Amino acid sequence: MNKILLVIKREYLTRVSKKSFWIASLVAPLLLTAIYAVPIWLATRDKEVKQVAIWDGSGLFEQKDLADKEIAFQLLKGDVSQIKKTFDKQGFDAFAAIPVDILKNPQGLKIYSEKNLSLSLKNDIERMVQDKVREILLRNAGISTVKYKETQVDISSDTITVSKQGAETTSSSGGAMILAAILGFLLYLTLLLYGSQVMNGVIEEKSSRIIEVIISSIKPYQLMLGKILGVGMVGLTQFLLWIVLTVGLSTATSKLYNAPSRMATVANSSHSEELKKSVAKAESSTQPMEELNKVIESTNIPLILGSFFFYFLFGYLLYSSLFAAIGSAVESAAEAQQFTFPVMIPIILAFILAQFTMQDPDSNIAFWASIIPFTSPINMMVRLPYGVPAWEIVLSMVLLVGGFLACSWLSSRIYRVGILMYGKKMTWKEISKWVFYKG
Repeated sequence: MNKILLVIKREYLTRVSKKSFWIASLVAPLLLTAIYAVPIWLATRDKEVKQVAIWDGSGLFEQKDLADKEIAFQLLKGDVSQIKKTFDKQGFDAFAAIPVDILKNPQGLKIYSEKNLSLSLKNDIERMVQDKVREILLRNAGISTVKYKETQVDISSDTITVSKQGAETTSSSGGAMILAAILGFLLYLTLLLYGSQVMNGVIEEKSSRIIEVIISSIKPYQLMLGKILGVGMVGLTQFLLWIVLTVGLSTATSKLYNAPSRMATVANSSHSEELKKSVAKAESSTQPMEELNKVIESTNIPLILGSFFFYFLFGYLLYSSLFAAIGSAVESAAEAQQFTFPVMIPIILAFILAQFTMQDPDSNIAFWASIIPFTSPINMMVRLPYGVPAWEIVLSMVLLVGGFLACSWLSSRIYRVGILMYGKKMTWKEISKWVFYKG
């Protein structure tokens, strides 16, 4: 046991003392915060007002119908073919030609531009024409435009979880999906990242022949286990730094900067108080952080955190033991590529299955994906925000521990032979023989 602890200490201190560890630990939270904050900041900067020329063959539109906060529409008269040739020279970003029979032929609108038109600008032009055409059609049908707008309501709902004791807590389906996606992606990333670090560390020591000195004073299994646990502790340390810094930076950014949305701008410019209330409610319900806060309030956070560290630890141990076995069997990273793919397939499969799990966390696919040891670390963490029966969690954990013990035994059989094997090209057939070697 003392020898394993010495290996763990050596691996941990060696990696934590490297400058690259601290750079990755500090830069990653900054990048994550920037990914969240920069797009919002850019979206709220003053945008360039697009200039759009309108030719109305139907005679239904007036300049006052073309008022818009983000686009400067200008109604032009004259020959449409001539305008098509000169609109870009006049400083217009696009030119829309409204046909004579727009009321009978809504698909007759033509939009011209010098280069490919952005989807948002195309939609804005179509919306402007659509609103006017709809207003005229309603008036012709004897339907009040005001009454029509009042009937166009969006139904939104509040989801509430009810405990067995009858206690009610506001929840959020969208927030649960966000939390599930974050947890699943973190485990997917770490299984690949830290598992490959174990493999590369084994290859480095083997190629430099340091392993020959170390193996003289410690058993191969102890060395492999110590290396895996040491790198795992480095991963946990880095995770804690990422969580603390990311949450701190994101919270500070959210408080310092609150981006106004386009929907809110539309609501404020509206004369309908009901519309303002409806839009405000819809806006508040679509804020990701608010939705996430709701699901956190209705979720057993200690269970989520405890399960996360459990599945991170044993999922990492399971896959790292396999990566360590591969590292011991080869002499270079290039040679290891042919052996790593079969180990990565279950991780990739688990990530793919997680997409289905998020859509229906109670399906048979979700159940089996969260029970089988090779896919359970990612898929059970994806299911937990939605609520999982205790017996399923216990069964999943027991099988994962059993899977780790089986894989570590298998890997140790390969490791003890491969770590001292040089100058021979490895194949799956050759590696399979090592498992049954005696001694």
